[in-house]
Amino acid sequence: MTSRTDKELRDAALVFYEDDVEALESILDAFLKKSAARCALLVDKDGHMITSRGETANVDLDTISALVAGSFAATKQLAHQFGEQEFTALFHQGRGRNIQLSLVAERALLTALFDDDTTVGMVRLYATEAAKRLGDVFRKKLEEARNAPAEDTANAGQAEAGFLGESAGALDDIFGNE
Repeated sequence: MTSRTDKELRDAALVFYEDDVEALESILDAFLKKSAARCALLVDKDGHMITSRGETANVDLDTISALVAGSFAATKQLAHQFGEQEFTALFHQGRGRNIQLSLVAERALLTALFDDDTTVGMVRLYATEAAKRLGDVFRKKLEEARNAPAEDTANAGQAEAGFLGESAGALDDIFGNE
């Protein structure tokens, strides 16, 4: 088993705080207003929801997130067949509803759900713009993670180990130590 370096661990996982999510949501709100899409989801490439905006009440966000990531992963393999590293945008057209997927900073997918009342061209145009702006937020977070002192990572690991020890102790208290 290969151990990952501190830099690789920092590059792999980004942590978004409240102000980061607000910045992402502001970009998604502007995208929805300009494009007239029904909702916008920001999903990481592993299928985890980062945030969503718009009309999401009738949408199973967890399922959509997983399926979008799977669809994009399958399309990446298709891109390789054509000599491309990856396709950066994908469009799924239904009878009345459509999905536009746009790659964000090689890490996430901007997913726009819209119906036939919205023009595909407007969604594509503004999705490209929004993906660039979202990418700027991701790149800023990545740079912050790369520049964080190594002690921060070590301290976080110690805190996590302490938490795990405390939670194991609490579970022993509840269920009895057998």
